[in-house]
Amino acid sequence: MPTIPLPRIFEPLDKVADTFFERNLRNSRAVDMVMYTASAVGDHGVVWFAIAGVQAARRAQRGAPWRRRFARVAVGLAAESVVVNGPVKLLFRRSRPLHEGPRPMHLRQPRTSSFPSGHAAAAFFGAALLRDDDPAWPVYYLLAVIVAASRVHVRIHHASDVIGGVATGVLLGEMVRRLVPVEE
Repeated sequence: MPTIPLPRIFEPLDKVADTFFERNLRNSRAVDMVMYTASAVGDHGVVWFAIAGVQAARRAQRGAPWRRRFARVAVGLAAESVVVNGPVKLLFRRSRPLHEGPRPMHLRQPRTSSFPSGHAAAAFFGAALLRDDDPAWPVYYLLAVIVAASRVHVRIHHASDVIGGVATGVLLGEMVRRLVPVEE
């Protein structure tokens, strides 16, 4: 499969973002704890499946329909992961940022291409599908921002990978919301 190289135009953005994280956020025990935890719970969309389960339980307690909503999130996240971590990443095959030395906390090291960030894509995809009829929806987007930013903080992605993941997640999330509406 042919690959598409990312334009070098993104390099200054990536450098500015990495410098910002290095000077202002990295090596702070509290920030490291938040970011490494966010990165870990973002693995395989675990946090989004968990939130969907809580939503389903709350709706079931009220006697409200919940199966279609839960299935839309669960099946959607699985499909999004297959698409982003399969053909999309294979299309770009971008190298991940180089990081030498120990990390402040353990973190799973991905084997796929760096572009786009699968964590960022899943985060914004999950937030889009979870927001329907839920007053806590701003929290989902805040969590999505933290999960996405964590990937730059932990040096697993370039900032442009995260931006690409956010755009991918938003696009796919809105597409699924329109194609598979929840019952009202």
